[in-house]
Amino acid sequence: MPRILDNINEHLVTALKNTIDISYRGDFCVGYFNLRGWKQIADHIDQWSGGQNRCCRLLVGMQRMPQDELHRMLSITNGNPGIDNQTALRLKKR
Repeated sequence: MPRILDNINEHLVTALKNTIDISYRGDFCVGYFNLRGWKQIADHIDQWSGGQNRCCRLLVGMQRMPQDELHRMLSITNGNPGIDNQTALRLKKR
């Protein structure tokens, strides 16, 4: 069952620390990364031994929606050299 962490009654950092303390590895995917936030859990992650299957993996980035990517590529104001028909059709289909 999913948990709602609203930072009022339940705080994300507390839940992360508790989960990390009983884990031996972590895989995180975030849209944004803030070093001040990482600092709050770094000591807990540093206790993992490292190496394969005993580490923390962090993927940072945002995925563009297909319609946003298509709009950007078809725009005449972004300096993009253009888009080929095959790519346009693939993005429309997605």
